[in-house]
Amino acid sequence: MNAAIEAVGLTKDFGRKRALDAIDLSVEEGSIFAFLGPNGAGKTTMIRLLTGLARPSAGSLRVLGRAVASADNAVRASIGYLADVPAFYNWMTARETMRFVGSLYGMTGVQLEQRAELLLDLAGLGGVGARIGEYSRGMRQRLGVAQALISAPRLLLLDEPTSALDPMGRKDVLDLIASLRGRTTVFFSTHILADAERVCDTVAILNRGHVVVQAPMEELKQRYSKQKILVEVTGGAEALAAAIAASAWASSISLGTGGVIEITVNDLAAAQHAIPVLLSSHGAGIERLTVEELDLEEVFVQLVGGARS
Repeated sequence: MNAAIEAVGLTKDFGRKRALDAIDLSVEEGSIFAFLGPNGAGKTTMIRLLTGLARPSAGSLRVLGRAVASADNAVRASIGYLADVPAFYNWMTARETMRFVGSLYGMTGVQLEQRAELLLDLAGLGGVGARIGEYSRGMRQRLGVAQALISAPRLLLLDEPTSALDPMGRKDVLDLIASLRGRTTVFFSTHILADAERVCDTVAILNRGHVVVQAPMEELKQRYSKQKILVEVTGGAEALAAAIAASAWASSISLGTGGVIEITVNDLAAAQHAIPVLLSSHGAGIERLTVEELDLEEVFVQLVGGARS
């Protein structure tokens, strides 16, 4: 499959500070790609390089098959962009804004009207006649995605599209992003891991200007996941926890309140056979026994270690 974005050795310096350090990245066309990292990791710098608003200090960056530095207006017209805090003319309506943005791409007449109507409906703003100054933050973000799609771009760049939104606003924007799968390549930066886990196909994790890992979502979780078992007992939790900690199949263990034991296992089958025996031998009554897998947040913490840059 063709790559919508290709970065090789991409580096960006701001004076003595290196924001991006020799990044290699490949984003397949038609995918929803999440660029994850803690605040200050370099996500917005990457977006600015992709849009041509900044130039790299070293390395190469290609978008839709063309080097960003030499991209012409045809390539730029194939890219939609939403800043982390979109700005609009507050006296305009959503429809007026869509017409205005469309005109910047040379769109007119029936084509523009139909495209604007379609996208406003998709964004849940089709019947909204209020001025943008009266919009909530979530409505502004949805309008931001809609206007970024007015030219039917092959690549959509979204910088922290759900930051500062309430749960309903986040759901609306994520549903809109998910609806684009297979039709438009979506590249979005975020530090909200649950959002990436919900809608993206592939993830790259950035920390201190370095790409720590890039992989399809499921592969990433399988590569780094460790299975956990939660055991809740009616009594004897401390003795049971000590016995489990001495077992070869348990890689770590923690004892919580209320008789809850959390076990990270390196051999799930052995653990499932051994735990009932240990429960019986210690006379512990069981309230709950569940098997869980690491989620994206736990993988992220493993790789980034909670660091901030």
